[in-house]
Amino acid sequence: MSLKKNNILIIASMAIFVEALDIAIINLTIPAIQKQFLVSNDQVQWLQTLYVLLYGGFLIIGGKLSDVMGSKRIFIAGAALFLLTSLGAGLAGTFAFLSLSRAIQGLAAALIMPSALSIVTHTFTEERERSKAIGIFSSFAAVGSGSGLSIGGIISTYMGWHWVFLINVPILAFIMIAGWFYLANDTPEQKQPSPDLFSGIVLVLGLLMLSYGVHQLADIKQQYAVIMLCAAGVIVCTRLLHVRLTSRANPLIDLLVFKVPSVITANGVFILLGAFFTGYLFIISQLLQKDMHYSAAKAGLLLVPFSLLSAIVAKFMLPGIMKRLTTEQTGLLGMTCMLTGGLVLICAVFAGHSLPLLLLSAAFISGLGMTICFTSLSVLAVKGIPKQHYGLASSLGTTTYFLGAGVGLSILTLFMQNGKDEASVSALSLIILSGYALIGLLWLVIYLVNSTAKNTHISLSKSQRLPDVF
Repeated sequence: MSLKKNNILIIASMAIFVEALDIAIINLTIPAIQKQFLVSNDQVQWLQTLYVLLYGGFLIIGGKLSDVMGSKRIFIAGAALFLLTSLGAGLAGTFAFLSLSRAIQGLAAALIMPSALSIVTHTFTEERERSKAIGIFSSFAAVGSGSGLSIGGIISTYMGWHWVFLINVPILAFIMIAGWFYLANDTPEQKQPSPDLFSGIVLVLGLLMLSYGVHQLADIKQQYAVIMLCAAGVIVCTRLLHVRLTSRANPLIDLLVFKVPSVITANGVFILLGAFFTGYLFIISQLLQKDMHYSAAKAGLLLVPFSLLSAIVAKFMLPGIMKRLTTEQTGLLGMTCMLTGGLVLICAVFAGHSLPLLLLSAAFISGLGMTICFTSLSVLAVKGIPKQHYGLASSLGTTTYFLGAGVGLSILTLFMQNGKDEASVSALSLIILSGYALIGLLWLVIYLVNSTAKNTHISLSKSQRLPDVF
């Protein structure tokens, strides 16, 4: 790799590191934010729900804008927006303004992610060099996501929760300046059709109304009219989105990809995986700090080994596993780890908040399951579809993961206990968390059984054919 290409890879990787870091970094700062703004679990979770819903909802649009307007322009615009919203979140004096900043931060991440990947793939054109570059780029995303809890805990304890956001500002300023000078201008010569921004807005509005309606279920007698209004809004948005996707020549999402069973299964399980893992991060931060009374820094440090375990699994174990098992079997293994971790977490709470059991659950979920699940589902999401749809299918997987994260967390917080002095985690919320993994596991089992039966039927049909007569 040349020096210029290395610099471009560093710029793109730093941006994706910050974006991935901010998904997890907020979790161990939640008790400090609750203490300052006097908000409950079901209110504070909007900081994560808004981020992931807008991220997932606009991710495909971000990719298409990169194609239409050029990756460099969208990348720098996304970094600038992320910088401003990080500054706004860090200086927020009210919870409402913090939530708004966090929501727009998710939109900025949806611009950064696809444009950064596009920059890498267009910079490194030779196949082997490109694979190595994408591997490095992906590792920065994995490290950012995996280290978010520990970094967030340390910053929150010693610097205050505001710095979880403010620390992004100098990094993003450097990324913007370096990107302006190092990234090549790549404005497309031929005019391409603009992405269907309206469909993206309808999708996000529908999901926000769904999440808000779910929140109000805890107080259904007083909020019945609001819940019905949200339900009607969701129905209208769903219908309108379907009309847009089926009537436009260049739809936001080509619904033909959903005719492939593997795509349906992968995206369905991605929704459940997002709901499970985001809920797990939220719950474990509450357990460690509010029920077990660890500081944010110590809670973060306790989880560092599992971030390292995840990196080791991805680098050394996963390639061997995927050589020996099919994609579907690898997904089953990963989701089994997730379910096992969820069940061990339930045992940890019933055993008087046992730290060894809680760390064992983290080993299954954060160390093993997440790495195996996400990789295998990403492969399954593009299995059996034409090559021209690979980009869309890959984006859909990430989109459904984040949409599942937002809605799943809204459902989960309905069943978390709230108190005036502390917010502890209820057994029912842990059961629902494990239920996400159980449904995902059963979905994969059904798909594997059906695909095996189909392949067996095809093989038998071929073997029973009469030999050709010459």
